[in-house]
Amino acid sequence: MHKYLLTAFFAVSALCVRAQDNYEIQVYGSETMDKGHTMVELHSNFTLNGTRFTDAGGTLPTNHVEHETIEITHGWTTWFETGFYFFNSVGSDGRTAYVGSHIRPRVAAPESWHWPVGVSLSVEFGFQKAAYSESTSSLEIRPIIDKKWDKLYVSFNPTVDHSFAGTGDNESYIFSPNLKASYDVSKVVALGIEYYGSTGPFFHYDPISEQDHQFYIATDLNYSANWEFNAGIGYGTQASDHAIFKVILGRRF
Repeated sequence: MHKYLLTAFFAVSALCVRAQDNYEIQVYGSETMDKGHTMVELHSNFTLNGTRFTDAGGTLPTNHVEHETIEITHGWTTWFETGFYFFNSVGSDGRTAYVGSHIRPRVAAPESWHWPVGVSLSVEFGFQKAAYSESTSSLEIRPIIDKKWDKLYVSFNPTVDHSFAGTGDNESYIFSPNLKASYDVSKVVALGIEYYGSTGPFFHYDPISEQDHQFYIATDLNYSANWEFNAGIGYGTQASDHAIFKVILGRRF
């Protein structure tokens, strides 16, 4: 099994999008879905303060738009899962529509390897309508490294994005790091911060004024092994949507 897992890791790494475009705002943990189990999640993100005009490429404004994403993840083995996403937009002035879909296979280092940190790797590929995203065809490579120390949890996702089509189309690989740190204030409630960035091509980073940086204050509720709840409010820099409220609600079957 280990030989096939290593093959999958290197094959995925050889593949080489923009960041999550406010449809799926989440820092991933390293664990994959249990074998034979399925998680259904609803990502609800409301842009409190976003863009107000259609840009030169025809992308619609994001101000006061609700993004509703359905994510379905199934565990095929103890170290391999596949996720499916269905992006939707709800807003005035013709901004309500089905936006696009992604597929996301992911492999993880088995617990039997006894690594000191959790490690997994996901690849997310899909399409989005041009009216809702500068990138109409994109690929995301997301390494995931996390660790729990008693009540403190930290996860780092040094993500790489690539756009194949659309006004955001270019041959560069965009560095989009994500980071989460949370602390269990009780057996049920964890409070923390989340960071989402997009700094531009590797070694040729964009000027700070053109980079995307978003910071969230977030909470996780761990009231049942079968349910997932995360909520937060985030604020972005000049190149980002300035204020977003997000909720993730998931049910494991």
